[in-house]
Amino acid sequence: MLFYRTYVKDESLPWVTFVHGAGGSSAIWYKQMREYKKQFNVLLVDLRGHGQSGRGTWEEGDHFSEVSEEIVDVLDYLHIEESHFVGISLGTIVIQTIAKEHPERVASMILGGAITELNWRTRFLIAIANMTKYILPYMLLYRLFAWIIMPKRNHLESRHAFVRQAAKMCQKEFINWLSLTKSVNPYLEKLQTSISHTPTLFIMGQEDHLFIKSVKTIAHKAKTATFTVIKNAGHVCNIDEPDTFNRITIEFINRQKRRLAS
Repeated sequence: MLFYRTYVKDESLPWVTFVHGAGGSSAIWYKQMREYKKQFNVLLVDLRGHGQSGRGTWEEGDHFSEVSEEIVDVLDYLHIEESHFVGISLGTIVIQTIAKEHPERVASMILGGAITELNWRTRFLIAIANMTKYILPYMLLYRLFAWIIMPKRNHLESRHAFVRQAAKMCQKEFINWLSLTKSVNPYLEKLQTSISHTPTLFIMGQEDHLFIKSVKTIAHKAKTATFTVIKNAGHVCNIDEPDTFNRITIEFINRQKRRLAS
């Protein structure tokens, strides 16, 4: 089972599950915990091969379904029937997969630095990574990716946070996660069709230059989606502008809570 950590304030309160991105760990939510623990029960998980979760669990053909099912296993183990989900970067694809395959478990989705499509720049970077993944050390590739995705001075803390966590991975795990990007655009297109009923907040940094355009297009088409931009923030907007991120996301969850109660 995945490594997880819980903070239980009151059994009657809603659960919020946090899902990090590729190369990160549950530690990247350190700027959210103080505020979230005041109002909700919180579940933090480390995805397979990340943080304190086990390595070497991949089997041939594993995709986002298998990765997301491991989070559902944790929910089952803890007897959490339903949760709000907060994700960042690649973690948003994992959350969308849970919403597709277990819609009854997802009260709402908050997708920060969401990935809804890989544009030609991102596909080019991934192609380079795939060509060199057995030659170059994965941390060299990861540092390059982190700099390209989070290039500005005000992204420095976010960039360093992910690089520190990625150093806990290994070359084989990096390659396995890289394999998930194959044919990801058709997969994302199907996902967005199947989860259109789930209340969703897309929250993006204004400087998230690789992903914000496609997310805006998708969000405006979805009937149950809200699209919000945070100024002076990049791809990892929960670290770049945590106070704004916390305020907007907590307000969103509380709106969903009132809606369900009415």
